[in-house]
Order: sequence, then structure tokens, then C-alpha cells
Amino acid sequence: MSVWSRPLIALALAATSLASCGAPGPAEEPPLSDEALSAVTADPGAPTKALAREVDDLFRMEGLGETRALIVMHDGKLAAERYGAGYDAETRFVSWSMAKTVTALLIGQLVGDGLLRLDEPAPVPRWQRSGDPRADITLRHLLQMRAGLEHTEAGPVPYESSEVRMLFLDGRDDMADYATAQPPEAEPGEKFEYSSNTTVILADIAARTLADADHAEARRRAVSDYLDARLFEPLGMTSMVPEFDRAGTLVGGSLMHATARDWAKLGELMRRKGSHRGEQLVPRSWIEKMVAPSAASPHYGLQTWLNRPNGEPEHPLFPNRAPQSMFAMIGHMGQYVIVSPEQGLTIVRLGHSNREERIAMLQQVADIMELYPVQGR
Repeated sequence: MSVWSRPLIALALAATSLASCGAPGPAEEPPLSDEALSAVTADPGAPTKALAREVDDLFRMEGLGETRALIVMHDGKLAAERYGAGYDAETRFVSWSMAKTVTALLIGQLVGDGLLRLDEPAPVPRWQRSGDPRADITLRHLLQMRAGLEHTEAGPVPYESSEVRMLFLDGRDDMADYATAQPPEAEPGEKFEYSSNTTVILADIAARTLADADHAEARRRAVSDYLDARLFEPLGMTSMVPEFDRAGTLVGGSLMHATARDWAKLGELMRRKGSHRGEQLVPRSWIEKMVAPSAASPHYGLQTWLNRPNGEPEHPLFPNRAPQSMFAMIGHMGQYVIVSPEQGLTIVRLGHSNREERIAMLQQVADIMELYPVQGR
């Protein structure tokens, strides 16, 4: 090395050192709290600190609403679990419309038992009168929200909503009677219209199929016993409390209560295509039907939301950030059981978020999901 090279190298090193001192580096993330770290298990299937931080953000970030419970299951094992202040593993959370997916599981078991048929006219006595166009409505139409009945799920005046009137006003004592009385407004199968009232019709069909008598207690007991024996007890869902109206009809579109862990068990059952510990509780073919789209609604299966593009600017899930095989139970104000079979994931998020908060909150859930690669890639 020449005598001229040494000072030039020294000068270059000094300049580099000064530049690095003055250049701003990446912002250092704040340390994780014990609460954040303790939410993640020893083997979460993703980087522990990254998962703890994303979970912490879901509970702490502004603009997401209130997250009251979160469970992340990966490959059947608990990866993360956390609760908001005032809630814990024993708290029962209301389903709202997540109950619709449970009702579809019930109908699937009855179809599997040979008691109902998917593509035959729905067994609703009121619709069987001569000349009634509703006689062409099939069980599949009801399950896919394509019955064509007149309905307004929500509107600017809450008490004018068909759902509110059925649940809380003039239809509340006999919800199925109110729902089945609605006139047709479209050909069966023609269009998708989300309807809580349609799910009550399905619950009424289940009661008529199972009950030996038509009085309220017989209907309630028949459906309750069937669900307990065929679904809830085999899964160990000891917290589940379904609600019934005065006529003994399961409020199958809106009102079931269970812990976050028990909601996760339902998600896991669907991820495993109806199988639990070697027993096929729900026919595998039925689960496959539940997560298949209809021609009228690419983002909706049988009482189950799908992560498929719907051609609309707003989507109930996030097809641009997770596999299209993902599906979900979704309830009012931000209740979610999200299942991504390709990632081995079931995520339960329960809480309270308005429309704008739900949109932002789902992106945070997507951040959690993106820590888990699609399996086999």
C-alpha cells in the first residue's frame, strides 16, 4: 500500500462513520409488555415477538374499536389467547349473526340423517297452498340467502327493518310465523339478499323435523337436545347457550352465547371438514357445500362468508391479503370466527366495533394472519 493510499482510506472511513451517525435509522419499536408476551404460547407456529406485537396492536391501537377476546389456533394448537379488561376465558359472548353458521351445521346434520333434502321445496306448511310461488323455494335457496322473500335487513330507521321487527317488535313471540309470512319479491334463486329472518325459517324447519309435537316446549327441547348430543357435547362446548323465542323456535340467526374458546372449537370443526377426534360430526361433503359460492354471491356459501372477490369496493373480509379458501362466521359489531385451512388457522375475535372500526380492525387481523405462511409453500 502506498503512502498516498493510507490517508485516503482513513478519510473515506471517517466520512462513512459521520454519515452513519447523522442518518436516521429505523424507528425502534417499544418493548413488549408482560401482558403482550404472556398472550402467546411457547410454540405459536410464528415468530413469538412478532405475534405478540400484532396481538397487542389489536387490543391497543386507536380506531379499531374494543377487542374483548382473541384466540389464535394454529394446526389445532393454541397459539395466542388474550382478553380485554372485564372479560376472561369464562365469559360468554353473544354470537349475533355467527349463529347463522351454527344453524347451517344443524341443517347439514339433518340432511346427513336423511331427514331433509337440499334441493327439494322447503317444508314450510304456509307455502304449500295451491298457487303460492313460495312453494318453489328450496332448502338450498334459504341457506344461500336466495329465497326471494321481501326483506330489509337494516335501514336508516331501525324499527322499520324486517330483522328488528322480527327480533324485538311485532314478530318477537313467533319469529318463524313472521318470517314465513313475508311475500315474494323475486324469483327463488334469482338474487342474494342477506336476511336474518331467512335463518329463522331454517331453524323452524329443524324444529318441525325433530319435534314430536308442535307446542313450544317440545320444539325447544327437541332442537336443544339434538344440538347438545350431536354437536356441542362431542366438541366439549359446555358454555353454549342458544336462545329460543316464545314459540320454541331457535333464534338461529342471531342469539347464541359461548366462550371464545368454544367459538374456536366450532371454527376448528369446520377447518377439519366436520371431523373431531376421528368422528365425523358433520358430513364432510356438507362442510364443502358450506364454503362453496353460489352464482348469485361469490362471497357467500351456506350461511357462511367467503374470502372471495365480490366485485364490490367493500368486502366483509380481505381477499387481497389471505387465501380465497378462507371463510368466516361474522356477527354484528365485530364478532368473527375466521378459518384459513391453507394456513392451518382459526382466529376468534370478539368485541365491539362500528363499521369504520371493523374495516380497520380486519386489516390488523390480516397482519396477524400474514405471520403464518400458506402450508406447503
